[in-house]
Amino acid sequence: MARTLSGRIATGGLIVLVGVLLLLSTTDTIATESLWAWVPGIFVLLGLWALVSSGFRNLTGPVMVIAIAGTYLVRNLEFIGDEAIGTWWPLFVVLFGVLLLVGRERRSRSHVELDEGGELTAITAFGGTDRRVTTDRFAGGEIVVAFGGAEVDLREAAIDRPPATIEAIVLFGGAELLVPSEWAVDVDVLPLFGGASDERPDRSAGGEPDGTGTRDGPDLVVTGVALFGGVEITD
Repeated sequence: MARTLSGRIATGGLIVLVGVLLLLSTTDTIATESLWAWVPGIFVLLGLWALVSSGFRNLTGPVMVIAIAGTYLVRNLEFIGDEAIGTWWPLFVVLFGVLLLVGRERRSRSHVELDEGGELTAITAFGGTDRRVTTDRFAGGEIVVAFGGAEVDLREAAIDRPPATIEAIVLFGGAELLVPSEWAVDVDVLPLFGGASDERPDRSAGGEPDGTGTRDGPDLVVTGVALFGGVEITD
């Protein structure tokens, strides 16, 4: 709950800051042209904050935010030009793929012997997808949503070596994860003008639903980024 709350505070603070800059600009209170050049730096700091606060469990989303925002920051400071960005932007695609592979390798090290179907891959754009997972050796996976929605039902799945990790990249859309009510879930998603929350009854991370704290850690970790979208955990 604390991590989700801090994510909302970070997102809300960013929206307030942008609104203040817009107000200062429209009212001609102060010259804001030079200040706008530094706005991408805020996203770089948010990405770094997400990395550190998650103990570097949340990798793909924050690193992509840092890379893209950092590029536009150095562009605004005139270290590189638009032509360079137009030429080299496919490197962002390469980086995204590498980060997904790194996440898969992390899960492979934690779950040495994975049954077929132990990992989830759900990718949707301009549409919707519904997935139902029933394996008893669930290790995690990736959910990528762009201008659409995804619903993943894990209520009949089981995790033999917790925690399983799901990386959720949601852009202008939504992802809903239905998980067993007894699972402890850590939400490490970076929300940027979006949201990420566990909507189940309040429970202590790493404990039973009544908060007795009989487990050492979470069953499921949800990482990633939600940009103008949301990630919701329900049961």
